Amino acid sequence: MSAIGRAIWFIESHFSSDISLDEIADTAGLSRYHLSRVFGLTTGHSISGYIRGRRLSGAALALINSSSTILEVALDAGYGSHEAFTRAFREQFGMTPDSLRKQRHARNLVLLEPIRMDDTRLPKLDAPRFETRPAMLLAGLAETYAYEATQGIPSLWQKFNQYFGHIHCQVGNVAYGVCIQAEGETDSFRYMSAAEVTAADDLPEGFTTLKLPPQRYAVFTHRGHVSGISATVHQIFGDWLPQSGHQHGGVPDMMERYDDRFDPHTGMGVTEVWIPLKT
Repeated sequence: MSAIGRAIWFIESHFSSDISLDEIADTAGLSRYHLSRVFGLTTGHSISGYIRGRRLSGAALALINSSSTILEVALDAGYGSHEAFTRAFREQFGMTPDSLRKQRHARNLVLLEPIRMDDTRLPKLDAPRFETRPAMLLAGLAETYAYEATQGIPSLWQKFNQYFGHIHCQVGNVAYGVCIQAEGETDSFRYMSAAEVTAADDLPEGFTTLKLPPQRYAVFTHRGHVSGISATVHQIFGDWLPQSGHQHGGVPDMMERYDDRFDPHTGMGVTEVWIPLKT
């Protein structure tokens, strides 16, 4: 079972009780930092968001199918008061627990079902090559995304591609998608669509820059549509990295590299996934 599969198994077995990120990370065999990162990339949910969604989905069914009071359901779901439960329930489903109980069905709710991780369907991961790169200055557009709301990333690329190839001091014809998780953040990450530049002069309005230090990378190949890249990332962080004897270098979390083997119009082709390593 993969690291994320072990994490999901532990959450599903214990989410009705108070579990910590450390306990989940120990079960998965990953650090807290990398578990948070790869869980979000692989499942589309932050760990806290997944636990919250599973608890509230169970509570919604209990409100319909049991005779327990709303406070009893709230306490079973890990909320200390009727008010805290109602607030969280409304944020999750757009209605109050009392309204759901009165309507006596959940057909209009999007309940969060258990994630099924089928490791047999994950792509075969080719052995990486290793590259040492000098410092890089990247320039592009960046936004912060919750793991549950990454649908805006293609739009970010659409905006960036209007400038790509015409950016002052651009190096080559290679684009980069850079993922960075701020220290202490577990529900969101920063994503940047960028190109390498030699100077930060005369950049388009709204552009930001990121300087990466000289470092060594493990470089993996993802083939096919870019929408499936999360499965490749799952394999890298969930299986390869813990078993490789290498340690993650810190910044960036990972970097997607798009060269002329990738077709941005169709989303098909070859994407390289670059993982920084400690030396």
